[in-house]
Amino acid sequence: MAEHPNAQLVRTCYEAFSRGDMDTLRGLSTADCTHHVPGSHMLSGDHKGQDSMVQLYQRLFDETGGTFNVDLSHVCVDGRGHVVAVHRYTAERGGKHIDQVSCLVFRIVGDKITDIDECQEDLDEVEEFWS
Repeated sequence: MAEHPNAQLVRTCYEAFSRGDMDTLRGLSTADCTHHVPGSHMLSGDHKGQDSMVQLYQRLFDETGGTFNVDLSHVCVDGRGHVVAVHRYTAERGGKHIDQVSCLVFRIVGDKITDIDECQEDLDEVEEFWS
């Protein structure tokens, strides 16, 4: 059985992110796509538009000296334009290490990502890592 097209889209997004391929990420999202990052740390907030999202992703790599790594484990679809992607990520920053499970909830219209909500396993650990 073939994978749902929305699941394939999200997998392609993760592959592009892992390669640092920001042009592909732009092509997979709408111009006004927003990535919502929870918390009150330096990366928190609503990153609206492709440029803002790409800046967020680049900052993840920059702030961690290129150590930010994501390992996608599960992709679940509802067939109505929502995809939940579960991943483990690791990074090093300022003598700190993070190893955490997280998920992204994608909203997809047509064949483009319109919105990304980020959920963290341990918000306090995330706040400490980025402080």
